[in-house]
Amino acid sequence: MGWIYGYGSLMWRPGFTYVEAQEARLFGHHRAFCVLSHVHRGTPKVPGLVLGLDKGGSCRGMAFRVADEQWDEIISYLREREQATSVYLERDLRVHLKGGGDVRATTYLVDREHYQYSGRLSLEEQLHLVRQGHGQSGPNPEYVRNTVGHLEEMGIVDGPLHQLLLKLDGNR
Repeated sequence: MGWIYGYGSLMWRPGFTYVEAQEARLFGHHRAFCVLSHVHRGTPKVPGLVLGLDKGGSCRGMAFRVADEQWDEIISYLREREQATSVYLERDLRVHLKGGGDVRATTYLVDREHYQYSGRLSLEEQLHLVRQGHGQSGPNPEYVRNTVGHLEEMGIVDGPLHQLLLKLDGNR
């Protein structure tokens, strides 16, 4: 059986069947709003902003164990979903499961050489992109709210994401 690691919408909307889900930590990369969305939460003319795994730090997310007989189908689905514009690099990396032990999991890192990589943006720049973004998967603010809400359910406080949500919702 193989593992898939999710750090954004895959945590709250995986879109595939799995045998087991555990909180997991990936070292060497952190969750960041660093991808200009041209499909799911924006368009090329009016981009939104979505998460990517960028270099440095660590990230708490979810690891999903999938059955061998479903692996090819799930990877195909994920490639279609995550690789619409090839902004992510598919990698098999070691993650540490909260329940104990390490596993190799397929995940998607941001390609820093891709034209949709935004790098580090100010909070105001992020807010502008999120407010304007709307794509095939819906409005960009919904993506931010769902992701932060899921992180809160997991007991995870991600400072930059929470700051963005506070600004987005007028310091809720």
